[in-house]
Amino acid sequence: MAKKEETISMIDTLAEFKDLKNIDKETMINVLEESFRNVIAKMFGTDENYDVIINPEKGDFEIWRNRIAVPDGEVEDSNLQISLSDAQKIDPDSEVGEEITDEVYFADFGRRAILNLRQTLASKILELQKDNLFARYKEMVGNIVVADVYQVWKKEILLLDDEGNELLLPKSEQIPGDFYRKGEAVRAVVQRVENENNNTKIYLSRTDKVFLQRLFELEVPEINDGLITIKAIARIPGERAKIAVESYDDRIDPVGACVGMKGSRIRGIVRELRNENIDVINYTTNISLFIQRALSPAKVTNIKVYGEERKAEVSLRPEEVSLAIGKGGLNIKLACMLTEYTIDVFRDIDTADEEDIYLDEFTDEIDGWIIEALKNIGCNTAKSVLAMKREEVMERADLEEQTVDDIFAVLSAEFEDEYPKEIKNDTIEDADIEDADNEQE
Repeated sequence: MAKKEETISMIDTLAEFKDLKNIDKETMINVLEESFRNVIAKMFGTDENYDVIINPEKGDFEIWRNRIAVPDGEVEDSNLQISLSDAQKIDPDSEVGEEITDEVYFADFGRRAILNLRQTLASKILELQKDNLFARYKEMVGNIVVADVYQVWKKEILLLDDEGNELLLPKSEQIPGDFYRKGEAVRAVVQRVENENNNTKIYLSRTDKVFLQRLFELEVPEINDGLITIKAIARIPGERAKIAVESYDDRIDPVGACVGMKGSRIRGIVRELRNENIDVINYTTNISLFIQRALSPAKVTNIKVYGEERKAEVSLRPEEVSLAIGKGGLNIKLACMLTEYTIDVFRDIDTADEEDIYLDEFTDEIDGWIIEALKNIGCNTAKSVLAMKREEVMERADLEEQTVDDIFAVLSAEFEDEYPKEIKNDTIEDADIEDADNEQE
């Protein structure tokens, strides 16, 4: 009786364990039955002649063994066969060849069997817990979670959710400027879930553009309700982002709704993203108009779109070029990401400048990387470079003084009448003299 009570108490312990690990009752019953069968099969070579009945309501279980009655003295396998005389003790009407069923007590198998059962159960429950964790977080990919910092490492941060599950936030998925201490709450999006060698790893991200999308869904009810749709997002984490939105209700201004009264809605998102600047624009299927909006605050004067090449050429007044490019080239880079078009920026050139030459024509005399640096600041032609001051070219394109002098020399040689070397040299000398005079004063 004591052995049976010991085994039953084992089920009570498992019931408590089940509640702690959020394993449902039906799954626990299946795990328990399978564990009993595994131990029985190890002991007797098979479990096919056993019936394991789990009674969760009463908190107990029954094990019944089925054996075939054989004549006395002919029992070859006591696990599968029973002598007729022993069978008649169970059922007086038993005959040779009949199946005899009797109840057995697992505790009678010995302490080793009970120990094996405990180990088997622990292994299966751990495996089940990992599978459940993997499945649950797999469904949460793309959703925001909040977890507490447990440990900060050089390459990643270890966080714990409300149930104590471990989550990882790699350094590469942290916003520049992110800094956390142990115990601090972190909000991030579940980026991916991996299961290598039955070891579940959950990775979070704060740089993924999905994180920005989810933040807008939380802050803007119209997006959550489906009245406003986020059509595209481009983001350089910690620096700047552009988001294109569209409203299905003409009465709703999507941009205004996302920004909120006096920026009330977007302010919280910007703060969460470490003061990342966010531009919200109206989406349109008119790709030409969409590109112009994506380049805001710059105003485009002319645009040519090449759909098959997914390329666009935009012309702007000289004073608008720097706005289109943006600090560090961020604005045009985000515009390209948002529209998925390659955008080339050109300065508006007067009709008298029809003989201007594209910089690509100078690849024999100017290195390719220098030409790309000039293009990145909005200079695609020779005259667009010559129209700028040498100091401006040096600063914006990050080029050495001698390199800029060489560029001006090569380009001005093509337009000797308009840009004579004497004038260029005088300009340089005058600038040097002016700097010297300022120093003396």
